[in-house]
Order: sequence, then structure tokens, then C-alpha cells
Amino acid sequence: MPDSLIIQGDARHIPLADESVQCVVTSPPYWRQRDYGTAGQIGLETTPEEYVGHLLEIFREVRRVLRSDGVLWLNIGDKWASGGHGGGGSSGYKDKDLVGIPWMTAFALRADGWFLRQCNIWAKPNGMPESVRDRSTISHEYVFQLSKRNDYFYNSEAARTPMQPTSETRLAQETESQHGSDRANGGARTNRPMRAVRRSEKQRGHSRRHAGFNDRWDEMERNEQMQNGANLRSVWWIAPAQYREAHFAVMPEGLATICVLASSRDGDMICDPFAGSGTVGVVCARLNRRFVGIELSEEYCRMAVKRIAPYAAQAHLPLGG
Repeated sequence: MPDSLIIQGDARHIPLADESVQCVVTSPPYWRQRDYGTAGQIGLETTPEEYVGHLLEIFREVRRVLRSDGVLWLNIGDKWASGGHGGGGSSGYKDKDLVGIPWMTAFALRADGWFLRQCNIWAKPNGMPESVRDRSTISHEYVFQLSKRNDYFYNSEAARTPMQPTSETRLAQETESQHGSDRANGGARTNRPMRAVRRSEKQRGHSRRHAGFNDRWDEMERNEQMQNGANLRSVWWIAPAQYREAHFAVMPEGLATICVLASSRDGDMICDPFAGSGTVGVVCARLNRRFVGIELSEEYCRMAVKRIAPYAAQAHLPLGG
């Protein structure tokens, strides 16, 4: 049976054989965004160029373990130069300059031999507000699709257009654990869990004619709902996700699901060299994929194992740590 494994270590040295991984889905620590308190972490470099250089080292190792027909999905955000973090001086960035780290990284990977196949936009329908008054509030990140060659495995049937922003936002809520609503019946409705309102209901109403369709839709798995959709678009409306123990936003399972379904088959090996709290591992356990996550932080290794374990148990997958 497929297995799931979290390994504490540096992603510059992935303990896997050459071309043993079908798909890599990952989101490295963003430059100058957060100090995880772990020696050797990526993201605390003095300049963007140094940061990108370290990422190149890691993705050369990723390239080694990735199959020749494999795909790398890279989620990465940007940063403004300010407060000494790339602003002014010899670095060439002026205060308030948007650094352009995602594209710096993508172009560097392309120059290093990767095929830069697509830039997808992760659009956040309920992104974090900002107090800025001289630019728009950022509500997107980038998900680059890269490959080792121009011919690779891609399952266009499995990769379908995600839900629209309003539906995705509602479905991202933990509705099964919420009882009643302060806005419904004066807060008196507490007899059963809340149910997310799907787009089909909003458009079609609650007429008897469509009740059967709505019931069947609600019973479908996410991949079943997407099967009859359009070809995957380059803008993905996916609500940011939270994991309590991580204390900040993590990669949404919906984002990882798109990448895994598009670039792997049942039983294939998926790797995340920056495993973090284990989102990709959770998705792999649900989709019957093998998974290896590399994580530098001992705390996050424990967190990932704890998070993945219930899903691995349900799928009868062994979990090592």
C-alpha cells in the first residue's frame, strides 16, 4: 500500500532515489516574512538574490528526484522592499519597491534548465485586509507549473475549473462544527450544524424541481463535482486556510488537490520539500498517493505527523516520522 512519511531534514539533501517522485507540490518560506526559529531556514537571507540562489540549490535536488515526466508546482508570494529588507543601498531596491520575487525565482529556474509551463494565480476571495492607502490590497499569490522537459504527465480530465469565489469561501468554513447562526432566526437555530450554501442553490433556488439535483450534488466528492467542468483556468479562486497549531495561514487543501490530481495517478509518489504543517500529505492520503515530506523544523514535523495521521489511518496507509 502507499505510504506517507515526514522526514526532518534539509531540502538540499532529499533522501530519495533519482527520478523516484512523480510530482512535487510545495511552498517555500517566503522571503523576509517569518522567522521560524530554526537554524538554516530559508527566507531570512539579506537580499532577494541570495534567497533565490538558495532556492535554486534546493530545486536542483528536487530536479534530481523528480521523474523525467514529472511536474513541479511552486507556490510563492512577493514582498515589498522596506525597513532594510532589500530597500535602498547596493541592492538596488528603493523603499516601497515591489521586489518581484516570484518572477525572479521563475526566471532563475528557467535559466537553470526547468521548463516554465504556466503561471497560475491563486486569487483569495477572503484575503487578509491591509491598511495601505497608496496601492491596492494584495489578494493573490502565484503557483508556477514547471517541468523537466516539454513533454510530461498531465491529467486534464482530473484538473477541472475550481468553484467560484463565493462558493469556495463558504465551503472553506468548518460548517460541520458550527451550530446555529447569530444571523439566522435571531440566533435561535442551534438544532443542527450549519450547511454551506452552494452556487447551485443560489442560482436555482430551493424549488422542488431542482431539489433532487442539489441533494445529489451535496453527496458528491469534490473531484466528482469538478469532472464536468471546463478545462482548468489559470486563475484559481481558493479561500486561504487555517490550521490552529500553525498560528497562521497554511496552503489550502483545495490548491494542493488541483496540483496532485493534475500531475499524478493513484499510488504515485508526491514530495513536498517544505512540508510545513503537512497539507500536501493530507491531500495525498485522501487521494491514495504516496507522500514524502521534508521539513527542517522538529516542531513542524510533529505537527505534520499529527495532522496527516487520521487521514492515513482511514486510508490504511502507514505513517512514519
